[in-house]
Amino acid sequence: VVIDDQSCVLEVLDTAGQEEYTALRDQWIRDGEGFLLVYSIAARSTFERIKRFRDQITRVKDSESVPLMLVGNKCDKLTEREVSRDEGALMAKSLRCEFTETSAKTCVNVERSFYNVVRMIRQARDGGAPAKPYKKKSKCSIL
Repeated sequence: VVIDDQSCVLEVLDTAGQEEYTALRDQWIRDGEGFLLVYSIAARSTFERIKRFRDQITRVKDSESVPLMLVGNKCDKLTEREVSRDEGALMAKSLRCEFTETSAKTCVNVERSFYNVVRMIRQARDGGAPAKPYKKKSKCSIL
């Protein structure tokens, strides 16, 4: 994928429901440069696991400053919401990371979440230099 006129490869590892593969998760974390911590706004139990995953990332990476973003998914399920937007924002603040809500079903903020974490990775690689400003380009994709 091309982000800010630079090519990059994104490897997405969905570890949901794979709690028994802790050793594999450690390897994935070691290999990863940035992370999206995703929970469902319609399932409080997924939100409650976020801090544990963040702790695992900082332990395996042996660093507190890892590019990561907290993502509340399924924001299209408003009537089923169990985790408020404010709770997500507070959690992100406590984890010292960015926060957004997305909907994979309706494609709200999904691409933006990946782009933001890539920009954080690039900023970390460049020694903390601010990322280039994002210029929105007009484009229509039909899938």
